Amino acid sequence: MINQLIILNNWEKAKLAVAQCTRIDVLKDIRDRAEAVRAYYQQAKDGLEVQNNAADIKLRAERRIGELSRELPIKQGNRSDLTSSHDGKKLSLKQLGIQHHERYEAIASLPEKEFEKHIQEVKASNQELTTMGVVRLARQLKRPQPTETPELPEKKYRIIYADPPWSYGNSGLDEYGHAERHYPTMAIEEICALPVKDITEENAVLFLWVTSPVLEDAFKIINSWGFKYKTSFVWDKVKHNFGYYNSVRHEFLLVATKHSCLPDEKKLYDSVISIERTKHSEKPEYFRNLIDKLYTSGRRIELFARKKIKNWDNYGNEI
Repeated sequence: MINQLIILNNWEKAKLAVAQCTRIDVLKDIRDRAEAVRAYYQQAKDGLEVQNNAADIKLRAERRIGELSRELPIKQGNRSDLTSSHDGKKLSLKQLGIQHHERYEAIASLPEKEFEKHIQEVKASNQELTTMGVVRLARQLKRPQPTETPELPEKKYRIIYADPPWSYGNSGLDEYGHAERHYPTMAIEEICALPVKDITEENAVLFLWVTSPVLEDAFKIINSWGFKYKTSFVWDKVKHNFGYYNSVRHEFLLVATKHSCLPDEKKLYDSVISIERTKHSEKPEYFRNLIDKLYTSGRRIELFARKKIKNWDNYGNEI
């Protein structure tokens, strides 16, 4: 098996070993050894070139794993040899220590020309080469072109419900549950510039979804749209997700108002709600129903909506 010294001193030999390998367990070992080298140099802050070369090998191993895992059957087979391509996909990969085969398969779906171009461009720009950067690129290229987003309606609304298509830049945080797969992402300045002020009543409430990495930006939106922050709900998604500082399993639903706009319902609901997440970026209907319970009267609109809901107006290019 390839070792750290080969990864460190002979990149071309390491690349060749990955390209010729047909065993997922061996590729997993190469991937882990390359990650150990990458993490060491990142922690030491001593040599971005070496760090990115190790990340290069790691990515190639992940891409090769993705190529092989796509060929595995979904249902469990009869064999117990985990190096065989005929084993049950989920069980085989889990036992081999592969936790994110969907990411690796996304990397494998990227055309080789685009894959090589991305690696070269990131290295040339002296940025960190990351798995999530390549995954994000693959999903962007795969995503169908959205239809044109319509103008905001001319009505006035008391209740605004919004799940913006946050842009996470180069942070590699594609998996936090934002709307990148459904909407083209928008810069914070673009979201702030939406004329939401023009469609809100003098006494109104805003429910705004936000993830931890862009929490600070959410307050810029709140202020730009003419609201003041009041409180928040926390959606505990139960399933853990990608993160740098902790294992992420929550999102915030911020509550902001114009004037007081207190709820019509006097009952106080729990601020932390645990509902297991399902589809990427899809928020539980519990929260919309909660809004309807809290605010029983007044026009209501969902911004960046994905489907039509009775008694709600909708704004978005997925309707």
